[in-house]
Amino acid sequence: MRHPFMMAVADDLAALGIATLRYQFPFAERQAKRPDPPELAQATVRAAVSMARRLAPALPLIAGGKSFGGRMTSQAQAAAALPEVHGLAFLGFPLHPPGAPSVARAEHLFKVRIPMLFLQGTNDAFAKLALIQPLVERLGKGSALTLLQDADHSFHVPARTGRSDTQVRTEMLTALAAWADEVLAIV
Repeated sequence: MRHPFMMAVADDLAALGIATLRYQFPFAERQAKRPDPPELAQATVRAAVSMARRLAPALPLIAGGKSFGGRMTSQAQAAAALPEVHGLAFLGFPLHPPGAPSVARAEHLFKVRIPMLFLQGTNDAFAKLALIQPLVERLGKGSALTLLQDADHSFHVPARTGRSDTQVRTEMLTALAAWADEVLAIV
């Protein structure tokens, strides 16, 4: 939650008029390396959604997260709809471990019945383009994919591209804001 990337994302979204609620999974709070079991992680997502609703009852909700947080949010939504959540946004969905391309981690996404936005770097070792692009197409019209050229899983770009990480983050969050406007316009 206090990672510089997450803090920058929250600040940049605030500048775009989008409020955020950052939270930590219990394993991160304990500073453990091993992630929480899915049941605990999904319960944490549900608690965060509930807190967001209590803190800002008039605001429409979009849930999501970076990497593990996004995957746990999607699993929670697939298991039982998150109350009053109108869409899911993933900042680097971890489709597979690096070096082990697969779509097995995506099976639950077909149970999600709200719009989803996948924000992915084209050099993301956790989501090979040859897998993520057809997956999003198969998920149907409620799903969208925004590719960030040359970005990796952390949305870092090599200096040779002539672009900065800040520029990539701005591109990513501008796409997220436009998508959220579309999703929330029909609510």
